[in-house]
Amino acid sequence: MAFRFLAIPAHRLVDFPNTLPDDERLEPELPPVHEAVERALAGAEFRDLRARDRMRALLQGDQPPALGSPGKGFGPSAVFAKPPQDLPALLRLADELEDMARREAGERALVWKCGQCNARYAVPVALVRQVSIRCERCGTPVELSSQQSLGEEALIDPFQGAVNTSRHELATFFREAMARGWPVLVSEGGAPAPRTRASTPAA
Repeated sequence: MAFRFLAIPAHRLVDFPNTLPDDERLEPELPPVHEAVERALAGAEFRDLRARDRMRALLQGDQPPALGSPGKGFGPSAVFAKPPQDLPALLRLADELEDMARREAGERALVWKCGQCNARYAVPVALVRQVSIRCERCGTPVELSSQQSLGEEALIDPFQGAVNTSRHELATFFREAMARGWPVLVSEGGAPAPRTRASTPAA
């Protein structure tokens, strides 16, 4: 299942089966990758509980969530955190998520592109030597010199990259929601959350 976080002013909350208003809403721009949010929260803590366990308990526990749905394909929402009592704990969670993303960012590599067919080549920074290779795709010589590289990027599998992106986005979202004084809600659905952000400036 996909999980979706959002925040709206407390006075705009409605009960399920109504849909939460979208004219005053804050959402993280999460990658449309199944299970990325769960993996992003894995290992992080919120109020002496695993953040992922808290999220699951709120949505799948004995007492079902009762607030409105964030949109089509998602069920009722539950309050994950609300100010002011949860503000310090949520800010600590945001810091922890960003620390985890930095630790798991992956080894750095220099990247080159074949001038003929645009095939990309990446070599870990520690192994870079000034050599010339033939492109595996078209046979054109590619100079693997640091001066001709396109720059550095992380050697990381795509799913882990989506997880780390989710951590950064959730951290930013948690801080902004607490700065506005809005409760953070979470909902469960059958599809990844869309990459949209709808929000209005804080009053």
